[in-house]
Amino acid sequence: MFVHMDAHVGDAIKPYLVYRCRGSVPFSLTCAWLLGAYSSDMHLSTQTHSRGSKLRKLILSDELQPSARARGARGLHVSAAVHVSEPRSVHVSGAVHVSHRRTHQRSKSDATVSLSVTPSSSLKRTSSNPRVESPEQDTESGSESPTESESVPPVRLAPQREFVKSLLGIGKRLATLPTKEQKTHRLISELSLLNHKLPARVWLPTAQFQHHVVRVPHTQAVVLNSKDKAPYLIYVEVLECEDIETSLVPVRIPETRVRITRSVENIAVAAETSETRTGTFSVVPNYDNDEEAWSTDDLGTLQIAESFSCDTISMFSVDSITSTESRETLYIQAGDIRRRLSEQLAQTPTSFRKDPEDPSAVALKEPWEEKVLRIREASPYGHLPHWRLLSVIVKCGDDLRQELLAFQVLQVLQSVWTQERVPLWIKAYRILVLSADSGMIEPVLNAVSLHQIKKQSQIPLLDFLVQEHGPQTSEGFLSAQRAFVESCAGYSLVCYLLQVKDRHNGNILLDSEGHIIHIDFGFILSSSPRNLGFETSAFKLTAEFVEVMGGPDGDMFNYYKMLMLQGLIAARKHMERVLQIVEIMQQGSQLACFHGSSTLRTLKERFHMNLTEDQLQVLVQTLVDGSMRSLTTRLYDGFQYLTNGIM
Repeated sequence: MFVHMDAHVGDAIKPYLVYRCRGSVPFSLTCAWLLGAYSSDMHLSTQTHSRGSKLRKLILSDELQPSARARGARGLHVSAAVHVSEPRSVHVSGAVHVSHRRTHQRSKSDATVSLSVTPSSSLKRTSSNPRVESPEQDTESGSESPTESESVPPVRLAPQREFVKSLLGIGKRLATLPTKEQKTHRLISELSLLNHKLPARVWLPTAQFQHHVVRVPHTQAVVLNSKDKAPYLIYVEVLECEDIETSLVPVRIPETRVRITRSVENIAVAAETSETRTGTFSVVPNYDNDEEAWSTDDLGTLQIAESFSCDTISMFSVDSITSTESRETLYIQAGDIRRRLSEQLAQTPTSFRKDPEDPSAVALKEPWEEKVLRIREASPYGHLPHWRLLSVIVKCGDDLRQELLAFQVLQVLQSVWTQERVPLWIKAYRILVLSADSGMIEPVLNAVSLHQIKKQSQIPLLDFLVQEHGPQTSEGFLSAQRAFVESCAGYSLVCYLLQVKDRHNGNILLDSEGHIIHIDFGFILSSSPRNLGFETSAFKLTAEFVEVMGGPDGDMFNYYKMLMLQGLIAARKHMERVLQIVEIMQQGSQLACFHGSSTLRTLKERFHMNLTEDQLQVLVQTLVDGSMRSLTTRLYDGFQYLTNGIM
């Protein structure tokens, strides 16, 4: 609305945006990313001078700082007892996950934290002033004006901007490699180097709670299945905090190491001993020559032998190195031992083979609870009480603005069906737009695509559910069947109302509870893949889906049709909430889903406001029958199998 609507609308909205940006760094950055992405639709001559670009420049100029009174009201909420045990180190009692160490630039609120320490040449309280790349190379934003490119990213926003830019840079470099194997190896090595700059005052923008990122378990990252690009999935270890801006950044804990002995018992004892040492950790020096604004790297804590050159270190993950104390003694990580053992054990519950074309299959099939436990046991931060594991998909070269529109509509429909007490189930996963061609997506946990299920199991979908949940008369199967029906009905309505296309089996997931989940909303409303017009059915309803529901004459299939009717009636009552979102986003937009002037009108027609409930019931039956018998659905699935190998 601010970018594309009339000036008086922008004037009304601006004070609210400025107020929110003063009070929150995450909101400021999200706002700046969105302003850049949506201003990119404008002609180049007006883009630089548009309201969106001007507000974006104001946000990134660091002028929207909170007032001193606001900072004082918010407080720091820090109550850790600090004492001095040695002149060159400060120890924090207990498992408090904070430290006053800073090797990235600090916000003004950081300066209000005072620690009583003994003066030491190795402990510096001055803020670092690192070198930062020019904003004109900013990959997480749209094109910037010449005046902005001359400025330096501000202290308040710089750490997170650099962190996001690093993640996007990895994705762009992966896209230049020819094979999945090379991409995977490069991803792991890049993330390993990224860990040297953590912990820092950075966070995952897709998360719904405040936290600091402390570590990325690089060996768990996977490149997702994509023909031309290189989206990748990472898991991120974080420590929950009260406030991203004012809570102290966690101290860096070096990887624990255990002496190799001939006795298995001694290894176990040594591992436990090394873990107990991490309960107390010390503040480390602050250096003034960091290369990244968000980096809190301290290579001194790694105790790397001088014989290793920088080039050698960059070629491998610094997990296990020879001790500098004794040439005859070799050290390895206790965490590395646990990780490798748990990785072997983790292959059993997934029962999926590694697929070179889709490396993510095994990773996504593994139950989330087991993955969290496995990564936590191998992490030097895992013993801390506020430790959490998050995941995110990083995408470069993809416009996620239509995905964001779909997410907003799904959120409204989800809210409507909950309000009207209709037991339809859909999953609105979070979308972050970073620019017109990049962003982040919240992964769907405990789910795998129907394509991978068919490829790995070589059995019909019904037999797979029986294999996973038990016989058809068992409580486990009946619960999964109900979840399947309620989610299938929900997504059938979503696909009909939004005209979602490109519904091949790689874009439909099945989770561990039996729900189906549609992903990839790149083709909605007025757009279709390559404008082929293959999919003319209202939604995807294959014979396999109907078989899972007990057949066309079964009670669960009748329940499916009843849910669709109730869901459409409920959505119709709140039609304006959906239409408003689409109408706002259509203003000045060049997105493919808005091609043609009839997009909003045809969307409104699909709510069928002029029909009675009896007529709606006939309509639902017609839509279901047409989708069941759709030749175009089978044609499109066949086309995807022939061209992309999607089963």
